[in-house]
Amino acid sequence: MTKRKIIIATRGSKLALWQAEWIKSLLLDINPDFDIELNKIKTTGDKILDVPLAQVGGKGLFVKEIEEAMLRGEADLAVHSMKDVPTDLPAGLHLSAITKREDPRDAFIAGKGIKSLNELPGGANIGTSSLRRICQLLNLRPDLKITQLRGNVDTRLRKVAEGEFDAIILAAAGVKRLGFADRITERLSVEISLPAIGQGAVGIECRVDDVFINDLLKKLNHEETAVCVRAERAFLKKLEGGCQVPIAAYAKLVDGKIVIAGLVGSLDGRTLIKDKLEGAPDKAEYIGTTLAENILAKGARKILDEFYGN
Repeated sequence: MTKRKIIIATRGSKLALWQAEWIKSLLLDINPDFDIELNKIKTTGDKILDVPLAQVGGKGLFVKEIEEAMLRGEADLAVHSMKDVPTDLPAGLHLSAITKREDPRDAFIAGKGIKSLNELPGGANIGTSSLRRICQLLNLRPDLKITQLRGNVDTRLRKVAEGEFDAIILAAAGVKRLGFADRITERLSVEISLPAIGQGAVGIECRVDDVFINDLLKKLNHEETAVCVRAERAFLKKLEGGCQVPIAAYAKLVDGKIVIAGLVGSLDGRTLIKDKLEGAPDKAEYIGTTLAENILAKGARKILDEFYGN
């Protein structure tokens, strides 16, 4: 009997490949007779390494080429970090599954002798390219120097180890998945650094009309994570934001209710507009959208208009 072939589209970074291999292993657990191969695709975000992503502009910098490959039939499904996935997907594609969330927090990774963010001396040089992290960091510690940092996890860790930076901030999930959890100095609480939308979750995208793949992926979906990420993405969609805008949100289930915190910040960190909302899990999108409306009414519209040049 011919084995059923499944092609997984993925970026070529170590973290992306780890995630794709992980999903491959889960699918083989379901049916060891699948013939699964990875189709490594270079995205716009992978090609432009010398410019901060916020300056590149646009949405879907790490997924567009992958989605195009799926629409051409060159892959059956794609594995993404959820924080990279735009809220609007191309016609014919959808998110079929979201896996159980890994640690959603940001990881503070410092050079020798520093044991926490609070211990950093004034003027310390912090590496990050995330506007979301920058605005929250400067709000907490306006005395710090922020320097743009791009590249894969290995490169970033090497730069802090060699003293090019006093510390860097990365998503804890990616650091842990690549086996570098011992390098984390401090996991920043969500009260200090509210995560990116979908941070820590892996999403699987496929063609809407592929019945076989959709039925298969249902088995990998973690409903609690999916509900929370839906609320976060509804928040982001209402704010018309991408992953390169100073917007953050994190939802969790508490006593049967969904509780979501959201934030919009100014680039200099002087203004952080925060709010929280809770409600029934089956109203996830409504709760996320309403939270965004509340934050816009508190003054976030002005910040976003300035950011988008409106």
